[in-house]
Amino acid sequence: VQLQASGGGLVQSGGSLRLSCDVSGGDFSRYDMGWFRQPPGKEREFVAAVNWNGGTTAYGDSAVGRFTISRKNAKNTVYLQMNSLEPEDTAIYYCAADLYGSDWAAVDEYDYWGRGTQVTVSS
Repeated sequence: VQLQASGGGLVQSGGSLRLSCDVSGGDFSRYDMGWFRQPPGKEREFVAAVNWNGGTTAYGDSAVGRFTISRKNAKNTVYLQMNSLEPEDTAIYYCAADLYGSDWAAVDEYDYWGRGTQVTVSS
């Protein structure tokens, strides 16, 4: 299973970005999907997750009210819409696939990871 994240870039504070993660090589509809981020010099942290059919979502504290995760199984893609971005959101953003979903916030929970896309928010 391969995951490819895209959509990162440089944006001003208050702006928006939409990240995409394309999944290939497996049955996308079997996986719960998550987004994590790793700011410079810090640990990887949970951002958001969605279950296999898009019916259930969860968010980390930093994402609540600003970010929205969604998926399109017909396109093998999961999205992260990020609004009201702040400089503290600057990080590499990773998507991940979880075959046996339970603790979505745990890095060790996920079976496959993409290579990440850089998001930089300027003040």
